[in-house]
Amino acid sequence: MLNLLSDAVRRNPYPLYDQLRSASPVLHDPQSDLWLIFDYLDVKQALTDHAAFSSCYGPAEWMIFLDPPRHAKLRALIAQAFTPRSVANLEPRIRELSRQLLNQTIERGEMDLAGDFAVPLPMLVIADMLGIPDTDRSQLKHWNDAILIMSYTLGRQDEAAAQIANEFNATTVETNEYLTGLLAERRASPRDDLLTRLLAAEVEGEHLTQAEILGFFQLLLLAGSETTTNLINNAILCFIENPHQLAQLYTTPDLLPGAIEEVLRYRSPLQWMPRATRCPVTVQGQLIPPGKMVLLMMGAANHDPRQFSNAGCFDIRRDPNPHLAFGHGIHFCLGAALARLESRIALTDLLERVKGFELMSDEPWEPREGLHVHGPNHLPLRFAPGPQRSPMVARAV
Repeated sequence: MLNLLSDAVRRNPYPLYDQLRSASPVLHDPQSDLWLIFDYLDVKQALTDHAAFSSCYGPAEWMIFLDPPRHAKLRALIAQAFTPRSVANLEPRIRELSRQLLNQTIERGEMDLAGDFAVPLPMLVIADMLGIPDTDRSQLKHWNDAILIMSYTLGRQDEAAAQIANEFNATTVETNEYLTGLLAERRASPRDDLLTRLLAAEVEGEHLTQAEILGFFQLLLLAGSETTTNLINNAILCFIENPHQLAQLYTTPDLLPGAIEEVLRYRSPLQWMPRATRCPVTVQGQLIPPGKMVLLMMGAANHDPRQFSNAGCFDIRRDPNPHLAFGHGIHFCLGAALARLESRIALTDLLERVKGFELMSDEPWEPREGLHVHGPNHLPLRFAPGPQRSPMVARAV
């Protein structure tokens, strides 16, 4: 797909985005037969035009792969269990987990931010939400990794893509078998966790099927962990690259929520979202035939200079900041509040405890496995060693 998937471009796709957006805001790649939309207004429009751009393209029955009206019913059921209150109640536990993870590295004066902190933190939060036993939690990362590489099959029909799809299907069977046992336990002995609430959710006499719960389970593993992981890693990259902005954060900590929004815009954790055309669609004078896969390039849209002044500059005081990092419309990310909460707690801890951090190597970082996500697979940092802190705080109710 052009050269958007090379490691060098995936580390910094924005100059190429700017070049392609200026030359052709809508681009057809004949090799993959994919269409790409780069400018803000057209990406935003396509995210809401379900009559022309269908979400029904994915490998599984996930909420993000559904169109109205079924999407509305499924989202309403899941929203009953995944409530703002249940997310807010996680704050004490997230603080505890963040403190525990930092305690493991703080005295060493160095860590792999991704492997030691940004990857395990959201995965542990999800395990807590779902009520996964401690002994089973290593499985979550294995399942997440198998789901993540499904992005490599996009626009491909070769043997390697078939192998990845087979691995995903095998993982789905394995996950479903595990979920069957958990759901049986919750039916027999309900608990105060997300799985129990998913079983209890009801709209107009309709409950979630196990297939629908499985789909949300997989989606939560992927989106619920990968977005936060990349948001934390990308924030630290932004701060290292923009020390004057970091200095403002140290003097004015109240700027952190705005800084998180700017990280979401400037280094969007999710770079593109696929759609399939239902009918002929004309965008920027280009006719996209029906039945074609279209990539809505949200990472490019968030750098559109017609929408954001000085779009190539990282500015933690940017206001307004109507980025599309969490999507737009009915598919707006259901877990956006959780990602913001986790990143706010994690970055507060990092900025308070990890002083003078810098990259340990000048070598270019390795991108994450998923082609649609943006962030480092490993991010070794060195910093001034600090003391451990007690992780004992009130657990979430």
